[in-house]
Amino acid sequence: MKLLFIGDVVGEVGCLFLQKKLPGLKKELGADIVIVNGENSANGNGITAYSAKQIFQAGADAITTGNHCFQRRESLSIYDEEDIIRPANYSSECPGKGWCELDFGSCQVAVVNLSGRLYMEPLDNPFTVADAILREIDTPNIFVDFHAEATSEKQSMGYHLAGRVTAVLGTHTHVQTADARILAGHTGYITDAGMTGVEDSVLGVDKEIAMNRLRYHLPQRFAEAAGECFLNGVLVDFDKKSGKCTKITAIIVR
Repeated sequence: MKLLFIGDVVGEVGCLFLQKKLPGLKKELGADIVIVNGENSANGNGITAYSAKQIFQAGADAITTGNHCFQRRESLSIYDEEDIIRPANYSSECPGKGWCELDFGSCQVAVVNLSGRLYMEPLDNPFTVADAILREIDTPNIFVDFHAEATSEKQSMGYHLAGRVTAVLGTHTHVQTADARILAGHTGYITDAGMTGVEDSVLGVDKEIAMNRLRYHLPQRFAEAAGECFLNGVLVDFDKKSGKCTKITAIIVR
């Protein structure tokens, strides 16, 4: 089987580009399953019921999130949905859950969401949380969206889960990395899948605003960039009986 994972969708322009490109891309690649990170899909960051609906209408089977998952307090009810998840290492008292299982008849696929801690919020330990979740999952087909800042933490998670999950797919930094590979002959890995949004930008943000904040150290209200978009992600080929990744390919669509 083939799973297409799409990196952070940024703003409504990213959602619209996803709707435009994903149906044809899914057919072209022969993807059976589509997972999309949507934590920045609402303008101004965060995710809303409207942006989640746009992503599902584009063809996603499930949505993962990250450190902006609770940015929109008016939209916390979206986590009542079985196929929208937030990082599992948030408190159990928070809305939502950290993993879901998708039933495709001939196989079941588990999707796990975790957040890193280096240079980010001091959440629960993602490594021990991952171990606990794996004890609950009864399918070998397991995909982990590790939403983290530090490349060292992402690589460490990849090696920690190597041989135990189908793929560890990094998100958050919005820049696709050139290290897609298979760990321990079993687990697909990439440090960051990239983003879906305006390419002529700084991580999807208007580049003048981003540059001025760094140049002058003055508060700036971020706004999504305008212009031509691109879509970043990875295609994971896997054996549904063993959960083994047989191929992982980075994808960029302009």
